[in-house]
Amino acid sequence: MKSSELKTLLENSIRRTEKRIAQYKSLSGPVAPDNAIGRVSRMDAINNKGVMEAALRKSEEQLKGLKRNLSKIGTDDFGKCTKCGNRIPFERILLAPESSFCVNCAR
Repeated sequence: MKSSELKTLLENSIRRTEKRIAQYKSLSGPVAPDNAIGRVSRMDAINNKGVMEAALRKSEEQLKGLKRNLSKIGTDDFGKCTKCGNRIPFERILLAPESSFCVNCAR
């Protein structure tokens, strides 16, 4: 795979992640104390809000990694593990393009 194809893959992943973040932000807004909602439904809404906030944080971290790796394309640092300095297998880059660690260091 050429670096231009990899760049396109990362850019597409960034766009998808940004869309997910926008959706999570809209779904994780405050839960208004509404009399018509009922106690159990309100507790369920608060729980769902917590799940959406966790998904939002994870997606924001993923977006940071994707942008970081996109900026490294064409440099000597691209594809190097930030912890041990070894080359990250290309298959791992394709499966987890936001990661900056090899499989061993990611554990």
